[in-house]
Amino acid sequence: MKVHFIAIGGSAMHNLAIALSRKGFEVTGSDDEIFEPSKGRLKKEGILPENIGWNVSNITSDLDAVILGMHARPDNPELAKAKELGLEIFSYPEYIYEQSKNKKRVVIGGSHGKTTTTSMILHALQILDFPVDYMVGAQLEGYDCMVKLTEENDVIILEGDEYLSSPIDRRPKFHLYKPHIAMITGIAWDHINVFPTYDNYVGQFDQFCNIIEENGVLVYNEEDEDVQKVALKQSKRLQLKSYNTPKYEVQENGTLFHYDGQEFHLKIFGAHNLQNLHGALKVVEALGITPTDFLNAMKDFTGAGKRLEKVSETPERVLYKDFAHSPSKLKATTAAVKEQYPDRKLVACMELHTFSSLKKEFLPHYLNAMETADKALVYFSPKVVAHKKLDPITKKDVFEAFGENVQVETETQNVLDFIEQESTDNMVLLMMSSGNFDGIDYNEL
Repeated sequence: MKVHFIAIGGSAMHNLAIALSRKGFEVTGSDDEIFEPSKGRLKKEGILPENIGWNVSNITSDLDAVILGMHARPDNPELAKAKELGLEIFSYPEYIYEQSKNKKRVVIGGSHGKTTTTSMILHALQILDFPVDYMVGAQLEGYDCMVKLTEENDVIILEGDEYLSSPIDRRPKFHLYKPHIAMITGIAWDHINVFPTYDNYVGQFDQFCNIIEENGVLVYNEEDEDVQKVALKQSKRLQLKSYNTPKYEVQENGTLFHYDGQEFHLKIFGAHNLQNLHGALKVVEALGITPTDFLNAMKDFTGAGKRLEKVSETPERVLYKDFAHSPSKLKATTAAVKEQYPDRKLVACMELHTFSSLKKEFLPHYLNAMETADKALVYFSPKVVAHKKLDPITKKDVFEAFGENVQVETETQNVLDFIEQESTDNMVLLMMSSGNFDGIDYNEL
């Protein structure tokens, strides 16, 4: 098979390109910018484009498929040439489906917890020697590629992102996978640039459930009212398996988890992580794995990369970084760290970085999201707001939205000064962002 990637440098795109190259496909690609780690990883595999930029000579009639990334524009010249030649054009989720049509597809969906839950499932399956293909949207420790596609594996685990598939395909990615086993972790309004109302956003999960294969399994979070409503509509068509936040005890180095009369010592902590674990348990149970085997396999799991990831620890101080950026993630993560370290001063810093979080109308959703922190700071860059072509927001807007319990800063150095000012012995520092506060190196910090 001969496949060309338009916008090969994207985080998902370059992983799929590597996976197909390893499968024996002839892979080419192009992009107008490729950053690390994509650049180095593509080079290592021998599929880094020789030149940066678009070139219509890349598009030839002998291509079996053209895969179009979100980074490309609808008027991309290579895309126009592919259309002109009548070539098959796929978004990457479409092509993932093409490669897994004959497999049992397991899709993990939801507004939060997708990556963590997917990584939990993959960790357990690896320990238990259960062979699977997979696609995960974030880089996980121990994996050199986050897409695996083989001929021999019968099951594929897919992280089901609800964002758009490509510049010319406005369907959410998770609408394309047609799962046999699906999970919804929670519904909390996100991607408001695409889904302008909450009802419109919830509707995407209704549609997701409608494309689950007949008599398939839907695992759902019964503690989320909207998830439960969506799931119960499918009661006559699907097998429903609910889960919740299970009983657990906080321990110094993790959690003691009680299940079915047994105790399991785990390295993860936080109610939201135990909830994700319970959901993952229900998913692997649908694959024929017993809860006991799953929980024993999870004893050494420390978490997904950038999801409550411990960066550094001394007897006096601990530093965690987390991808949290939406109100629900922010609240759950901050509360989890305070619960785990009740006797330490919790200093929490959060960066407003995504389109939704920087939109003035969305800010009120952050009310009291960091109330469990002893000291809290919110950072945003006016330059990023302008770059995203959003209406300006002020420090006062952010301060009032969060409930007047935070310090708001717009300069990276002021964030560092705040951390230094609040630093004491017996503290835990929590840095939450999908960015890096415009230049903070967490390892140096």
